[in-house]
Parts: sequence; C-alpha cells; structure tokens
Amino acid sequence: MPSPIDALAGVVNANQALPHLVTAGQPGPSHFRALKEAGVSLVIDLRHPSEPRGFDETTLLQTLGIEYVVVPVHDGNLTDETLEQVTAAVRTGQGRETVIHCASGNRIGGALVPHLMLDQGFSEDDAMMAALRMGLRGAHLFQWGLDYVRRQKP
Repeated sequence: MPSPIDALAGVVNANQALPHLVTAGQPGPSHFRALKEAGVSLVIDLRHPSEPRGFDETTLLQTLGIEYVVVPVHDGNLTDETLEQVTAAVRTGQGRETVIHCASGNRIGGALVPHLMLDQGFSEDDAMMAALRMGLRGAHLFQWGLDYVRRQKP
C-alpha cells in the first residue's frame, strides 16, 4: 500500500506538510485512485469549481468514497471567513489521512498559516518555510494568513 505522498508522485509541489496532511497541486484521476489505496479519507480543494481540471473531481471522489470539501481561495475572497473555513476543514481531518490541494500549491501556503501557527504551534519563520515547501509564491497570501494569526493572538 502506497503512502499518500507516494500516491502523489509527479504532482507539482506534493509535500508531506504534517504527519496526516499532504499538500499538492492538482492531482489527476490516477492520483486520487492511489490516494484511496493509501488510506486518504478527506480531500480539501481550494480551487473554485469553475477552474478547469480536465475531469469531474467531485464525481470521482464521491465514487471512491472520499470525503470532498471545497473552499475556494482566490484574490477576491482573501477574508477571515475563508481562512476559518479552511482551518475548520483541516481540523475535521485531524488523525485522518488528508490531502489539501489547489492548482499549484501557492494558495495552500497562505491558507494553512493559521492552522500551522495556531493549531500546530509553528513560529512565523517555520510557517513561512513550510508554506514555501507547499508551493507558496505569492507573498500576499502568506501575509493574509499571518495577519489573521496576529489578530487571533491576545
């Protein structure tokens, strides 16, 4: 049985972010089938449903019996509510094999900052390094997550 990170071989920015959390760019159908074999039970998709994928991700994951949560992240909705939705979705996967993806990994890097810092105890520097490994390329996305964290800490 492959591990979730092994199941994502060839996917851009596939990264073992935490013990039960793998991040990546867009997986293809064969990757999702391999993820099922690897024990993944939750996929969190940060792409808007209208973004092209080349296949019907919703139907495929439903057929595979993998829980599928979509929290679109784009420049028009970089809000606290969006971060709270992403963080809540990640929390539902605690202890379960979980994959979170967008197209390239860029959006994940910013959207996971609150989980990394508030839930996992990462320092700002460690969260930045983790975000870069996930594929973060937009400094504004990291700042979005960091600003949220700063507002949450007393």
